[in-house]
Amino acid sequence: MPIYEYEIIPSDEKTQPAGRFEIRQSMADAPLTRHPETGEPVRRVYAAFSVGAGGSSNSSKASASYPSSSCGCCGGGSCPL
Repeated sequence: MPIYEYEIIPSDEKTQPAGRFEIRQSMADAPLTRHPETGEPVRRVYAAFSVGAGGSSNSSKASASYPSSSCGCCGGGSCPL
């Protein structure tokens, strides 16, 4: 299950958000609207993440062996366009 990040919505629009927290949820679950412990209103935020392969650079060599699509929007030759 993925971990989602939420931000507490401030009561005053001029103030900064009161904090953030992470929670593990199923992708089928609806986004939270309230903090599970305090009941404060929350919104889901999209956090940047990175997935990398450790060790050698074989992953870049492997992806280079697949032809790219003509539109440039999909890699690996699996683009439906």
